[in-house]
Amino acid sequence: MNKNTLYLVSTPIGNYEDITLRALNILKESDVVVCEEYKEARRLLSKYEIQKELISLNEHNEDESSREVIQLIKDGKKIALISDCGTPLFSDPGHTLVDMAIQANITISPVPGASSLLPALTGSNFDIEKFYYYGWLSPKKEIRKKELLNLKKRNDLLVIMETPYRLKQLLGDVSKVFGSKTQIVLAYKLTQPEEIFYRGEIGSILKTVTDQKLKGEFVLLVNNRKIGRNNKN
Repeated sequence: MNKNTLYLVSTPIGNYEDITLRALNILKESDVVVCEEYKEARRLLSKYEIQKELISLNEHNEDESSREVIQLIKDGKKIALISDCGTPLFSDPGHTLVDMAIQANITISPVPGASSLLPALTGSNFDIEKFYYYGWLSPKKEIRKKELLNLKKRNDLLVIMETPYRLKQLLGDVSKVFGSKTQIVLAYKLTQPEEIFYRGEIGSILKTVTDQKLKGEFVLLVNNRKIGRNNKN
């Protein structure tokens, strides 16, 4: 582990066995681990019997914590950044810290690992050579509708993320805009014991989600291709 380097360490998205040997070694060698929330970080580190000083960096204190971390690196401390799960900066805080680090000529070293995106794609059986990752929709109803209408114009496999408690609402919104017969894959609770891929028409999967009151982490793939493999329109 090198000094004057900020390590972006990917952590498991659900199954603790998915962490890499390199990630574990870097966490063990770090002087300080920068985390999103103390509770999640302590739970993760205790699983591997690692005890480290923690600094919280989230949307509420990003500027202040980033300046503190940059100074620690300049002082010779070995620093690793983690998020609550998955890859740091991917829909998570840390961009301000990385910006400051680059401006301070600090090396950025990403440590790859678990991600929800690729497992969702590879397990879907859609043609995944090309796809459009949109990420998180706006929680505001009118903006959300406009975003979905714009996405409908794309002749692509679409990848959408959302919070667990808005799963039913998201499927309802997608059904209204794209049509209930549109083929989708709902990659649900990836890497966890309850992991399952729901494949089929939006209307059918929405009914399953409603009947079973499903609530958990997920990735939604919407096949909006007009022609080509997997198109059933």
